[in-house]
Amino acid sequence: MSGEIIVVGTVSDDPLASDVAASMGQEADISDLMSIKSFANTEFCPRFLYDENDMTRIGRSLEGKTVVIVSSCSGEYTRNSRAMRTFLVARAAKDNGAQRVVLVEPDLFYSAQDRGPRPEHGCVDFTRSEADYKKFDGQPFSAALYAELLKTSGVDDVLTVHNHSTSVQKLFMRQFDGNFFNISPARLYAEYLANHEFVQHPERHMGFVLCAPDRGATHLVSEVYNYLTENARNMLLPMTPSMLMMDKERCSERKVIIKAHKDSPTRLEEIAGREVVVFDDMVRTGNTIVECCKSLKAAGALRVIFVVTHFYSSPEVKENLNDASVDEIITTNTLPSILNRDMQGRLRRKMLILKIERLIVNTLLRDVLKIGPPRFKRQYTIDISRKNPRWRQTIDLQD
Repeated sequence: MSGEIIVVGTVSDDPLASDVAASMGQEADISDLMSIKSFANTEFCPRFLYDENDMTRIGRSLEGKTVVIVSSCSGEYTRNSRAMRTFLVARAAKDNGAQRVVLVEPDLFYSAQDRGPRPEHGCVDFTRSEADYKKFDGQPFSAALYAELLKTSGVDDVLTVHNHSTSVQKLFMRQFDGNFFNISPARLYAEYLANHEFVQHPERHMGFVLCAPDRGATHLVSEVYNYLTENARNMLLPMTPSMLMMDKERCSERKVIIKAHKDSPTRLEEIAGREVVVFDDMVRTGNTIVECCKSLKAAGALRVIFVVTHFYSSPEVKENLNDASVDEIITTNTLPSILNRDMQGRLRRKMLILKIERLIVNTLLRDVLKIGPPRFKRQYTIDISRKNPRWRQTIDLQD
């Protein structure tokens, strides 16, 4: 990689930052490029490292360079703490001459706070009710503030993964003059399903039933369906995927009712004996997904695979997803702590992680920096516990 691009993190041991840097071809460790320290009064102060004897480039050591900041939420630092660190690292880069600062934040902070108490606070794809406005009464429009602070700090481009908030997407596109890149994992999921799940067990099904547990997941499921159909044309074995759209009705904070949408292309009674893949952008409690999976199993599904991009490994999630209705869990490392076997807990028996450093690097090179074609043909590597019965066959299939 050219020395004109440097990859750093906001903490010295950020695993995602290290992996992205290595995948970009950066030989120097992220901790060797920047000193990350806190003063005795707890204030954070990053410093880009330079030749101590060079007195000719004071304040200009990063001239002409592009600094890529990789920020993920893992370890002991809170999202609030990491956000402040990002502001200061970006400002340090610009105050020392960096030409461009790119933030890679796969799970974009404050995205859940994507609207406020007034009509001008957010641009959503549904009609807001009085109850929806009241839900945000007294709160700030935090996503907008976060975007403004990133821009003020010196960030020029933002790259994230599977952000499904229309409001966040529009305000970041506006704030960063179009330099907001929201990576869809749809092609990655389709490639994995075709190359691993289907190839290993073609005798088990005619093709996957791709399930959206609610309206929010419909777009992703449609994308995966299109890519999977495209892949199927090039396969020797026949595979015909189909789509199942579900509706959820929330009865309380922790209780939902799941049923097939009236306009679903596939009906519940048509899934008997087939493998069903349920998709979602994130899981925070697991209640909705488990109810969905129970409905699928009750309808005769052979296996139910849950695919989720952002996996919050809370005790409640691990307890809920341990349910027998969920046969397998596939997630990514947008939240790198999920790579820790202790964070997986008993779910390690049915969990598989698609590491997405290659997907991020391909997008940086092709779409953000526009300096070359994608570096990797396969956009993921696999991390799987030896406790998972599929460990050996999965390892054997990796390139």
